[in-house]
Amino acid sequence: MGIGIRKKQRKWPWILCVIGIIAAAVLVYGLILYINLTKTAQEIHEPIIRDPQIKRSEAVVLNELSPFSLLVLGVDERAGDVGRSDTMIVLTVNPRLGGMKMISIPRDTYTEIVGKDMKDKINHAFSFGGIEMAMDSVENFLDIPIDYVVQVNMESFKDIVEAVGGIKVKNTLNFEIDGYDFPAGDLSMNGEESLAFVRMRYDDPKGDFGRQDRQKQVIHAVLKKGASLKSFVNYKDIFSSIENNVRTNMTFDDMKELQANYKETVNHIEQLIFKKGEGMKRNGVWYYIINDAELKVIRKELKTHLEL
Repeated sequence: MGIGIRKKQRKWPWILCVIGIIAAAVLVYGLILYINLTKTAQEIHEPIIRDPQIKRSEAVVLNELSPFSLLVLGVDERAGDVGRSDTMIVLTVNPRLGGMKMISIPRDTYTEIVGKDMKDKINHAFSFGGIEMAMDSVENFLDIPIDYVVQVNMESFKDIVEAVGGIKVKNTLNFEIDGYDFPAGDLSMNGEESLAFVRMRYDDPKGDFGRQDRQKQVIHAVLKKGASLKSFVNYKDIFSSIENNVRTNMTFDDMKELQANYKETVNHIEQLIFKKGEGMKRNGVWYYIINDAELKVIRKELKTHLEL
């Protein structure tokens, strides 16, 4: 009996050793993940010098669950050219009221380009003055503060979709483009397919508005997939894709606060739509003229969501 007891006692150091190795491996993996995440956050961070008080009486404090706004710029970057912001989507995020509101601004919207003292298509603001002018012009157009911005290279957006392992969307229109067939219904897509999916507009009865809907679907799907823990199995690919394709004025601390306190808002996204405007030519150029009454309603809804 004494020998049996001694054998049991000898097992404990080995069990503790195995537990220690597992714990150490988890800690090392977590440390590597943290270092890579920190490095990526530093790579994509671009400080933007703007006056945040223009449309606000109080600054955003993320660890106090402040509502905030985010401008997503999908930019078509070209060699020797600053590029164009073919996609302009504004998100307002409020963890206290719950969820997000999402509005896509038609790229041909005729409005003031802040800093140029002129009116033009809103997507030209990025071409004229980069992220800052785009933020200023969108802020003026919607009459809300634009707190954060994320610039995404649309040509390489497919890499991000691939990095999260593909996405799923619900397609409402049967169409073909670039050799891909997109039947109506639930679709699973890789990166190349996603890029083709969001770029089609000429065969869509809703034109650019239909494309905006697909862009929002894909962005929503990427947000949900990226927020899942399973995606971090391929974290190196995700970080690499983000480093190459994304720029933002968010800091690493901002991102940590979002992960800790705002991630549930991704599950509740309400889409707002401009649908009462009309196309019009001025001096031979086609513009989208916003309906003033509709713009007023959308401005009010966004302000309410931001608790302004």
